[in-house]
Amino acid sequence: MSMPITWLYVPGDRPERFAKAAASGADVVIIDLEDAVDAARKDEARENAVRHLAARDAGAGPAFHVRVNDLATRRGREDLRALADAPGLDALRLPKVDSADDLAVVDEAFGDRPTVAHALLESARGLANVEAIAAHPRVAGLALGEQDLAAALSIGLESAFDQLRLRVVLAAAAAGLGPVPMSVHPDVRDEAGLIASCAHGRGLGMFGRTAIHPRQIPLIRAAFRPTPEEIGRAREVVDAADRAGLDGVGALALPDGRFVDAPIVTKARGILALADRIS
Repeated sequence: MSMPITWLYVPGDRPERFAKAAASGADVVIIDLEDAVDAARKDEARENAVRHLAARDAGAGPAFHVRVNDLATRRGREDLRALADAPGLDALRLPKVDSADDLAVVDEAFGDRPTVAHALLESARGLANVEAIAAHPRVAGLALGEQDLAAALSIGLESAFDQLRLRVVLAAAAAGLGPVPMSVHPDVRDEAGLIASCAHGRGLGMFGRTAIHPRQIPLIRAAFRPTPEEIGRAREVVDAADRAGLDGVGALALPDGRFVDAPIVTKARGILALADRIS
């Protein structure tokens, strides 16, 4: 599938919500076995996830990921073993990844099955080792667990996260991974705050966002759609490149005096494709 824009969490102990989550318009549904589930119901949540994945038509509808429990715990390892044979699992979401060595338990459980994982960085150690984590062959994406980081690092300023976000964006790009999605916006009623936050994340090179409620899905999609001004500039660049036959090399001057080269044309084509997709 193309790059996900929206990722929706659904608690693993609420199986009646799985189909609703799949119908929400989210690109990825994340069945959560970790934070959203009470300790007394975690075994039940795991069974629900495995049952649903075994029954779903893999490849139809949104992708299904599962966020397992902490890999350093017995429960996390049991989650992996239970999911290793689930045919409808598209990817794992791994909390509290502190180093590339943490993924050894995934390799042990899944063996040769090429299931990919998205690593959540929620500690100082995880951030310190982000390049090695990103380079692990099973890792397909990175994300920040910002609420956990805020507690672990005593961060009180929203702006303080920007350095951490940029570091993860850079590590993902250097490893050839997809763009880094934004962390959840915890206040589902704060629509203006969600939209403003998405715009800020776009400016940092992040793309897409996880959500905790279906009502956030259309807002996130709209927030990551290129603006009319961006679309207009991109169309101008692409049209000029097509007229000039610019294909991979060289540069050209636009009527307003701006020079554009092949990377700018590639970016412009991506903007138009994204606009078409989200519209």
